[in-house]
Amino acid sequence: MAIIITDECINCAACEPECPNGAIYKNGDEWRYSDKTNVSGDFTLPNGSSADAYEAHPPISEEFYFIVPDKCTECTGFHDEPQCASVCPVDCCVPDPDHVESEEELLEKRNMLHG
Repeated sequence: MAIIITDECINCAACEPECPNGAIYKNGDEWRYSDKTNVSGDFTLPNGSSADAYEAHPPISEEFYFIVPDKCTECTGFHDEPQCASVCPVDCCVPDPDHVESEEELLEKRNMLHG
């Protein structure tokens, strides 16, 4: 399951530097799969779709920090718990019920991003 940042976010930025996958972005920022990962060129996501690592994607939120679900591994393979949730002062980093994944799927995603 990926983590999502709720609308209770106060835009403090505490979470962004803690993400080992570079999955957290400032509100309004474009994002790329290549940001803070080892992904390059054309590649295949664990769900079977293909993507260009360098293609800029529109922001998921214009109002508050956001997490890209395809890059979020809940810190699996890095830490025992999601670091964004552990540092958030308002507890707005919560499990995303729309992106439920097993530990095996999260590790597969981690390996895709970091090789």
